[in-house]
Amino acid sequence: MAHAADIPTPALVVDLDRFERNVATMAAFLRARGKAFRPHAKTHKCPEIARRLIAAGAVGACVARLSEAEVFAAHGIRGLLITTPVIGATKIQRALQLAIAAPDTIFIVDHEANVRDLDAAAAAHPGVVLNLAIDLFFGRTGIPPGEPALALARAITRYARVQFVGLQSYDGQAAHTAPFTAREVRSTGSLARAVDTRRMIEATGIACPLVTGGSTGTYRIDSAIDGVTEIQPGSFVFMDLEYGQIGGPDSADYHDFEQSLHVLSTVISRPPGLAVVDAGFKAFSTDRPFPPAPVDMPDLTYAWAGDEHGRLDLSQSTREVRVGDRIAFVPPHCDPTVNLYDQIYAVRGDRVEGVWPIAARGKSQ
Repeated sequence: MAHAADIPTPALVVDLDRFERNVATMAAFLRARGKAFRPHAKTHKCPEIARRLIAAGAVGACVARLSEAEVFAAHGIRGLLITTPVIGATKIQRALQLAIAAPDTIFIVDHEANVRDLDAAAAAHPGVVLNLAIDLFFGRTGIPPGEPALALARAITRYARVQFVGLQSYDGQAAHTAPFTAREVRSTGSLARAVDTRRMIEATGIACPLVTGGSTGTYRIDSAIDGVTEIQPGSFVFMDLEYGQIGGPDSADYHDFEQSLHVLSTVISRPPGLAVVDAGFKAFSTDRPFPPAPVDMPDLTYAWAGDEHGRLDLSQSTREVRVGDRIAFVPPHCDPTVNLYDQIYAVRGDRVEGVWPIAARGKSQ
């Protein structure tokens, strides 16, 4: 397929020029501040994108699930950090196989019982030592910073088949806190507690080389904090409506990165005053309280019309909309929208340069 006009809809499309600028902007920003760059692959679930990020300077990829890590490792991606604890005998056995294939993989823990289970499983595999980072609690998973984290770090050092490599400090709510000043206060406070915990741990003689965290919404803030070693943003490669609304430090909108991801649809019907497109609940994430937005068409309002259809109100339209017209939309939330598709069409201008499999789609285990 050579022409964008030939893409079957609904389809997930990435504008390569914008995508490449987004990658270059983030990589250069973090490089200039001496921070490592381990972008979160839960956003894109696509090995080709992970390869391009590593080529731009990323040290690897964060993944949300063990199953995602397995897919990326099978495609040759290394430097994986699994940001959710691996719990249960079956998953731990899979984790051991992953560690054999990709020894630099980092696993997250927040309880000694999990450490004990991982160590016991590793004992059956001579030469395998699992890299463990402690997950700090900021409203979701994790153990409280400070003394509880220090106690867990000490416990990890007592086991022979695991090794402590650092701290994960991810405050999920900080990424979308608005306005920017409030986001700055929250994220700075969370990461300050992580850095203080690192100092406590190192004061006991335990090395703590890694403090990882942050997000697209807080990367400017987090990269300025001494003691934070790496940043793990994800959505910056694509962006979405929510990031367009949260506000940045210098403007009402978050304009550091460009909207590169769109859902392409086709007008399939033209009832009076309406246009019906072939993109409904199955084409977009529905976890946000606002609908998709037609690109560069603010006079059209989208409404859900079922699993397969969307309805556009044309009452305020300044242009003729016809059956067969292509209309692109900005999704409300990029991560779960990507997870609805098997592939991404990589487009430059009106040419399709690649079709990238979303190989980790549906890998939620």
